[in-house]
Amino acid sequence: MKHLFWLVALLLGISLPAMAQNTLNGRADNIVGTYAGMQGNDRFRARIVKLTNGTYRAQVSWLEHDRDAKGNKILDAKNPDKSLRNTPADRIVLFSGLKYNAEKQRWDDTKIYDPQRGIRAKLVVWFTADGRLALKGSLWGISETVYWTKVERLAAGD
Repeated sequence: MKHLFWLVALLLGISLPAMAQNTLNGRADNIVGTYAGMQGNDRFRARIVKLTNGTYRAQVSWLEHDRDAKGNKILDAKNPDKSLRNTPADRIVLFSGLKYNAEKQRWDDTKIYDPQRGIRAKLVVWFTADGRLALKGSLWGISETVYWTKVERLAAGD
């Protein structure tokens, strides 16, 4: 009987941390999906995916006004990285390397790129009580929060 007790205790000791990690990953992966947002008067969609290193990346997947008056694709002309200035506006990576902070129940530890201003700002992300995704960018003590609405849920590996 004593051996059975220790066997059960050992199995629980091994499985509880794994179960807790699965719960944590499930909560962290809630961010994965396609979102609708607005930047100024421009409507867009961004897709957040989980990368193989466990962090998250958001990339524009659709832009309401993706062409100029002449019908040419709008490019990421204001990007501080000159090698990215030929990226079509509807394919811009907004952030990469976002990490889930279980203690604070939010995502952080990266920067978000604002293609309209050509700047990168410290990023903190969380879900609001009504289910929207809040993205707060901060630079030089000035912050701005925008809200995205999930329009499609994706699996973490998509």
